[in-house]
Amino acid sequence: MAIKTRTYSVLDGKRQMTMDEFKRWLKKFDDDKDGRISGDELADAIRVSRGGWFTGRKSKRIIGSVDADRNGFIDDNEIKNVAEFAEKYLNIKILYL
Repeated sequence: MAIKTRTYSVLDGKRQMTMDEFKRWLKKFDDDKDGRISGDELADAIRVSRGGWFTGRKSKRIIGSVDADRNGFIDDNEIKNVAEFAEKYLNIKILYL
């Protein structure tokens, strides 16, 4: 999947984006347009972000750690959890403006 992204500023080696930009970026991976991010869709986002491969099993573990209602998907109410994960593990800095 080819994703067009704007050039984000980089500080201390981390790509910076606002929370709104992060939400828009993550929603680009919602292939079935159901408003939720599945494990496979999250794996695609992480592959693009890190430039490498990420196994389905690991993405399911991440879903489990950020999925507050335990339904197996990331929805709008859980985006903040994903942002915290991205800051910790994906070299992304979320700007809360």
